[in-house]
Amino acid sequence: MRKIKKHIAIANPEVFKTKLLLWAKQFSHHIFLDSNNHQEGNYSSYDAVLAVDAFTAIKTDADQAFKKLQDYYSATQDWIFGYLSYDLKMDTDGLQSTNYDGLLFPELYFFQPKKIFLLKENDLEVHYLNYVFDELEDDLEAIKNHVITFEYTHPNLLIQERIAQQDYLQKIAQLQKHIGLGDIYEANFCMEFFSEQAQIDPLFTFIKFNEISRAPFAVYFQMEHFHLLSASPERFLRKQKNKIISQPIKGTSKRSPDRVEDQQFAHQLQTSNKERSENIMIADLVRNDLSKTALPNSVQVEELCGLYTFKQVHQLITTVVSQVADSISTVAILQSTFPMGSMTGVPKKRAMEIIEKLEKTKRSVYSGAVGYITPEGDFDFNVVIRSILYNSKNRYLSFSVGGAITYQSQPEKEYQECLIKAEAMKKVLSIKN
Repeated sequence: MRKIKKHIAIANPEVFKTKLLLWAKQFSHHIFLDSNNHQEGNYSSYDAVLAVDAFTAIKTDADQAFKKLQDYYSATQDWIFGYLSYDLKMDTDGLQSTNYDGLLFPELYFFQPKKIFLLKENDLEVHYLNYVFDELEDDLEAIKNHVITFEYTHPNLLIQERIAQQDYLQKIAQLQKHIGLGDIYEANFCMEFFSEQAQIDPLFTFIKFNEISRAPFAVYFQMEHFHLLSASPERFLRKQKNKIISQPIKGTSKRSPDRVEDQQFAHQLQTSNKERSENIMIADLVRNDLSKTALPNSVQVEELCGLYTFKQVHQLITTVVSQVADSISTVAILQSTFPMGSMTGVPKKRAMEIIEKLEKTKRSVYSGAVGYITPEGDFDFNVVIRSILYNSKNRYLSFSVGGAITYQSQPEKEYQECLIKAEAMKKVLSIKN
């Protein structure tokens, strides 16, 4: 069904953005993407995006998931928004998870919205399906008049670790044994923090979470009783016409309120042989993934181990690009690179086999990807890390953290790095132990 476009000038984009998000709460299906004014590699198209109210949708398990997604996208020929869960590795690599799943999210979900808002600086571009276009003026008036009130209260959740510290250290030792035997060179090992019978207001928790983190790929996504609250710093994959961009993160350091000490932490990260080697290994894996669909000799590293600073951490980010032929389908590019190398290991399939046996939880949407595909076949997806997943029906809340394990890794330091990555989630949930 055809969409009607219109451009509208916005006087105060930051205030409008907040009102837009609060207005969207009325819809059982909506997604809000916020760049928080970051411009990673100048590849950001919009400052914020909101899509609401599902006209059509696809929800499926991993069986032939990418084929189903391609069929759905071909049928809609429209903007679609949604996520790819990590467990689509069953479709890409034949690897099934038998680990515990308290979240019960569908393994793939996309929807075609009736209404889309694309904000770039002071310009708001709206896309409305033609049969709801007569609602635009009333919607804009309702958004404009929405009173910004915050009802956030700290939930004080009791959070449990799925893998205790000593167990974590032993599992890292097992991973390093595999590395020593030559089975793998690197693996991303993750552990879950969870709360049962958890009661939160997902939207206001996200607003607080986003204030704390200000990440470039922040997302609030609701599909009925499934909620994703993401403060992701990492782009998985972007397509701009024939150009493909991947920006894997490997290498993390804590920050300090003391400016001199903070600069020291950043310098130590940027010059760490261990952190750089982790990043370079994943960059090589991404280069290999992109080469599956790339035109000959078009895979290039635009930036290697670039230092980027966020509110909570310093990170090393590499940018790898390629060119694809017009004949390569949008979904084929996603399928050939999924799951992302930064959340798996080297070599990818063997690393996924090993970490599946050592991890205790099905990853679900964590370390998957969320984003959108445009009618022209362009797309932008993040990596679902630094994220809270919540099933409001069974009141199960979960967030996971992880890191790259190499032969040089020190298990205790890896555990402490996981705690650093978990700080923003812990802070917003006001954990009591």
